[in-house]
Amino acid sequence: MNQSPPLRQRALLTDEQLAHLPANHPLKTANTGESAMIRTLTGRPADHAPVWFMRQAGRSLPEYREVREGIPMLDACLTPALAAEITVQPVRRHKVDAGIFFSDIVIPMKLAGVNVDIVPGRGPVLDAPVRTMEEIKNLPELEDSALDPIREAVALTVKELGSTPLIGFAGAPFTVAAYMVEGGPSRDHLRPRTMMHADPEAWDALAAWAARTSAQFLAAQIEAGASAVQLFDSWAGSLGEADYRRFVQPHSAAVLSAVEHYGVPRIHFGTGTAELLPALLEAGADVIGVDYRLPLSVAQERLGGGIVLQGNIDPALLASGWEALAAHTDAVLEQGRSAPAHVVNLGHGVPPTTDPTVLTALVDYIHTQTRKG
Repeated sequence: MNQSPPLRQRALLTDEQLAHLPANHPLKTANTGESAMIRTLTGRPADHAPVWFMRQAGRSLPEYREVREGIPMLDACLTPALAAEITVQPVRRHKVDAGIFFSDIVIPMKLAGVNVDIVPGRGPVLDAPVRTMEEIKNLPELEDSALDPIREAVALTVKELGSTPLIGFAGAPFTVAAYMVEGGPSRDHLRPRTMMHADPEAWDALAAWAARTSAQFLAAQIEAGASAVQLFDSWAGSLGEADYRRFVQPHSAAVLSAVEHYGVPRIHFGTGTAELLPALLEAGADVIGVDYRLPLSVAQERLGGGIVLQGNIDPALLASGWEALAAHTDAVLEQGRSAPAHVVNLGHGVPPTTDPTVLTALVDYIHTQTRKG
């Protein structure tokens, strides 16, 4: 068995930090801070390894497809009762240890007044890309009142979840800005990578705008009841380390710093970021999410030891049969022992074709395999 190194970094839920949260926050009223999820995220022992899945609320669930029928994605995100119901569905069904707020990384952009929509089968698409300093200067700022539907949805969600914590999330500045420069999804994110070098002043201005709106989005979720947050950088893996550190890390650090005073654990996750893990950590995260491409023990070595990790079951194994999935999960749990604490998750999101009974069985298996005493 691997020996856990001393914990190097911890998200402390101190009285001073909790004072920044409203009196009815679940960290105060529902004791979510003592849940297996928050104990683990803050490096404390728990009676079992907690598990949640990225994209656990979504198309893999028949109840999700039923309540979403005929409702556009962004409308669903901005209908508080519906967003709350969708968030709670996988907790109810799978008995995962946390809910992940049902939303989308372009919601802050949408609420600010940028014309963006989710096109089925394609993803987020803007009416017009944002590529020049003049266009960036004309971007509207996100008004605090525009986040009221988010606050209402979170409040409804945490009331339903009780002592089960809610994880809030936002898109990292690079991923959000990349969508804006491209005008939609891209395979190689060539335009934003070019813009960084061709017009670094414009790039920094756009990334700073994305950082401000993501920080506001996270703060609204925390103040309304989220007990942890995740900064999600879908496309950071397209960057080399030098470009990440120069053009991206300062803006991700600004988001994480903006919510540090609340004291809730901050998870930083990116796909294809095996070579960027130390830089992700240095941006200010408390917990590092690792995708399926890198063993957790190797990730721990690259991070210098003592870091709480999240991950990293390969989503492809969900459809590979129980024997293969169980063996792979056992290996991930063993690798996770290299960390002082380990939150089990996938190394990316739940594929929409996943059989939900497999996820339910997987949660039970992880709980059974890791339960102490």
